[in-house]
Amino acid sequence: MPPALVVVPTYQEADNIERVLERLRAAAPDADVLVVDDGSPDGTADLAEARGAHVLRRPHKAGLGSAYRAGFAWARQHGFRIAVEMDADLSHDPDDVPRLLAAVDDGADLAIGSRYVPGGATPDWPRRRRLLSRAGNRYARTMLRLRVHDATAGFRAWRMDLLDAIDLEQVTTDGYGFQIDMTYRARRVGAEIAEVPIVFTDRRHGTSKMSGGIILEAMRLVTRWGVRDRLLPSRPKPKLATTSTT
Repeated sequence: MPPALVVVPTYQEADNIERVLERLRAAAPDADVLVVDDGSPDGTADLAEARGAHVLRRPHKAGLGSAYRAGFAWARQHGFRIAVEMDADLSHDPDDVPRLLAAVDDGADLAIGSRYVPGGATPDWPRRRRLLSRAGNRYARTMLRLRVHDATAGFRAWRMDLLDAIDLEQVTTDGYGFQIDMTYRARRVGAEIAEVPIVFTDRRHGTSKMSGGIILEAMRLVTRWGVRDRLLPSRPKPKLATTSTT
């Protein structure tokens, strides 16, 4: 069984994709890479293909959550054991991929590259952005009873057994909401979640795709889920089967 697939969603990342793939190949030579490109007019998909990555070409922008769901489905279809989420702009350090994979090999069903555990950092962020991000994560942690400090993190390694237990066809969220939703669902099926400290650096080239509207929508979802869990009778939850890490 192939060990790991790194899923990299892209839109207009021609300035970054070649360097990302070069660094990934050096850091994790045994991992494969799938670029999920949403019709980038700047030739991102062609550059990725020329660099030897698998490329899933989609006709138009369909959202981060949709890109990851498509990448996870591709990983399952091709028999991968682990799927990794990673941004294409080098805000996530490819050198950290082996540490996420090691955490899964050590028994985690989900390894999160966390900015908010000891050793993690966001050195390029202004104080206001850091406070807002921490507050959002603290709110999600409290409302959803998560034992995770960085539920919005987008740098993760998933055991495929966990993704199968979550039932991705029921996941329709995007952006910040997608990451929180997936963490919440992982907790509900009894997943073992590990947080691996990372240093998150802002992109040097291109424009961020995140917007204030996406963040606000995520917080509305968190509120709805948290209130629902407190008011509605407890419902049976699917459980993740215990699997060997070898």
